[in-house]
Amino acid sequence: MAKAAAAPEAPTTVFIWGIANLERETVDGFVFTAHYTVTAEDGTYSSGAYGSIGFERPENLIPFADLTQELVVSWVQEALGGDEKINEIQAALQGQLDEQRHPSKAAGVPWS
Repeated sequence: MAKAAAAPEAPTTVFIWGIANLERETVDGFVFTAHYTVTAEDGTYSSGAYGSIGFERPENLIPFADLTQELVVSWVQEALGGDEKINEIQAALQGQLDEQRHPSKAAGVPWS
C-alpha cells in the first residue's frame, strides 16, 4: 500500500516591529510621538503596516541617547493596547499574506 504524500507545511510568518522615526522636545528629549512599522514575512510574501502613536510625559525621562528600538517598540505596543491590539494587527497582516498566497479575487477575461 502506498503512503499518502504529506501535506505541505504552512509557511511560518515572522512579524518584525520597528521604529521609523521619533518626534521629541529638544529641551529635554521627551519623545511625544513614535512612528512605527510592522512587517510580516513568510519567506515568499510580505506585508506591512505603518502607524504613529503619541505618548504622555512620564515622571522619569530616559535620556534620548539611551533609548533603544526595543524599548520604544515596547512603549508603542503598550500604548496601542497590549497583546490584544498586537494580535489584531498581526492577524490583519497575516490575512494579507494569506490573500497573496491564495487570492480570493481575480480580473481578466476567459478568451484570448
